[in-house]
Amino acid sequence: MVPRLDARAAAEKLEATFLAEMLKSAGLGTQPNSFSGGVGEDQFASFHRQALAEAMVRRGGIGLAESFYKAMMETKDD
Repeated sequence: MVPRLDARAAAEKLEATFLAEMLKSAGLGTQPNSFSGGVGEDQFASFHRQALAEAMVRRGGIGLAESFYKAMMETKDD
């Protein structure tokens, strides 16, 4: 069985990763033209998305972390 704090942290990290990918799909961090921020901005956009996603999770997220946590805490009777 996974310790509760480790499971909670893993569930929150998984939700943050999911949210970061959704932000990427929504176009957050993409450059509308070639004169905006250059290659450097493109390279750091993923860090920005991840930071935003982690902040979203700290504020309650979209509820995935709780679902993930509950699934990890379930025990199976075999």
